[in-house]
Amino acid sequence: MVKRFQNRIAEGRMTLPVMSVIAAAIWLVSGLVQRQLWLPAACFAITAFLLVELNNANSLIRIYSRTVSSAFMVMMCSSVYLLPSLKGGVIDVCAVSFYILFLHSFQNNDASGRVFYAFFFVGLASVLFVQMLFYVPLLLVMLSTNMTAMGWRTLSASFLGLLLPYWFVAGYYALVGDFTIFTEHFLSIAEFGSVADLSGINAYQFATFAFVVTCSIIGIVHFLRNSNMDKIRTRMIFEMFITMNIATILFIILQPIHFDILIRIAIINTSPLIAHFVSLTHTRLTNILTILLLIVAVSIPLITFFFSLWTPLLTF
Repeated sequence: MVKRFQNRIAEGRMTLPVMSVIAAAIWLVSGLVQRQLWLPAACFAITAFLLVELNNANSLIRIYSRTVSSAFMVMMCSSVYLLPSLKGGVIDVCAVSFYILFLHSFQNNDASGRVFYAFFFVGLASVLFVQMLFYVPLLLVMLSTNMTAMGWRTLSASFLGLLLPYWFVAGYYALVGDFTIFTEHFLSIAEFGSVADLSGINAYQFATFAFVVTCSIIGIVHFLRNSNMDKIRTRMIFEMFITMNIATILFIILQPIHFDILIRIAIINTSPLIAHFVSLTHTRLTNILTILLLIVAVSIPLITFFFSLWTPLLTF
């Protein structure tokens, strides 16, 4: 079998270290030192590490490959405007931590401990971004259909885990004697922007959204065509990624006011899908497509930087 460029990247042991160095350089250029972005950078690194663990623990890619974490770093670094957000970084860590714990419940009705901690991270993320609670019904359905682990213990554990972060938050506000912010937090879940109003989305955001959606579609089509080659457990896991990704993309289209957080969730769900494509295809066409995706990933921030630099001069 011919080793093409995409296969050398997918199977290379230097892919993740090289991508980590590139990501570190992008963080430095983005103001890691000047803007004191140490905590968001730490969240970025932790998320990348957790994605390695997610891949290893669940054999997402049936060959040795670090493309899941590398794909995450490529998509995040092409969306440079997302990097400074500590809130977004914490939500990234919570999302991947949820998956690691949640996937351990596969076909185990007694996995109440894992489910409890998995939903704890959903609750923790919802403290920062209350709209995360919209995912809960879908996650419970997938606990039953994909993980086949629904039982009264796991169902109870999911709700207890979800409520635990709010128990601590409520305790804090009880201590200070002010529940106003606490109640406003839950009331904000009912606040909706104009449906599909894209006027607040700039060209850079639209470009990154189009790139992530393209990667997602490629990954989904590839997986659906070749899923018979994976184990049943792997198929169930990837079907969950696909469902979550489609739900997130629809959420972005319907409520683009939450774009900066939702696109991060889409990136996390897209990472294993596009990694599966890059790692397990070997044709000349897929090799060209992989190269084109890398070119686009590099071009988006460069073109944006160029226009941001020259637009003030041109308008003057």
